Amino acid sequence: MADRLAVPELPFPLRASHPEVWRRDDAGSAVLATAPGHTDFYINPGGEDSADAQSLANAATLLGTPGVGDFQLRARVSVDFGSQFDAGVLMLWLDERNWAKLCFELSPAGAPMVVSVVTRGVSDDANAFVVGDRSVWLRISRVDRVYAFHASLDGTTWPLVRVFTLGDALTEHQVGFEAQSPTGEGVTATFDQIAFSTDRLVDLRDGS
Repeated sequence: MADRLAVPELPFPLRASHPEVWRRDDAGSAVLATAPGHTDFYINPGGEDSADAQSLANAATLLGTPGVGDFQLRARVSVDFGSQFDAGVLMLWLDERNWAKLCFELSPAGAPMVVSVVTRGVSDDANAFVVGDRSVWLRISRVDRVYAFHASLDGTTWPLVRVFTLGDALTEHQVGFEAQSPTGEGVTATFDQIAFSTDRLVDLRDGS
């Protein structure tokens, strides 16, 4: 199908919201996305009259359904940053009003940063830490009905970013990738060293 992209590292099919955005590199070792400009997923908690970022719901996603049970999805994310809030993202999706994303994003100060957003009707927005490079490892883990976001500078030690839930409809939850350029004219994000495991993450806070 035109909206599917083969990602053999994941044991479930992925569907692209914008098929023209997503591709594999020539070696087949990475997933790349060239996000269109002025794209994002963000529901402003202050409403449309807020001075904060504009609400958008049009970013390019590549998502699939892992089914029930614990899992870990990880990837190294690299972004050719150009404009504020450009990002490569690991995403968790239920529906248009309930989703979460773990972002490698360009901050307003011009620094690459790990950022997380959890949306339940409206979005929150939480900065984690600055990254002194154009790449970082990101991971989404599910333990029972709880999700954990972790990020790593070396792919080995994983500081906790946040813990949350999107409710009990686990069979409807999707995971995968997203690329966004809310204030710019587009950006390319690369996802490599992709790995999926059904191993249970035993301790969310010990860096494992």
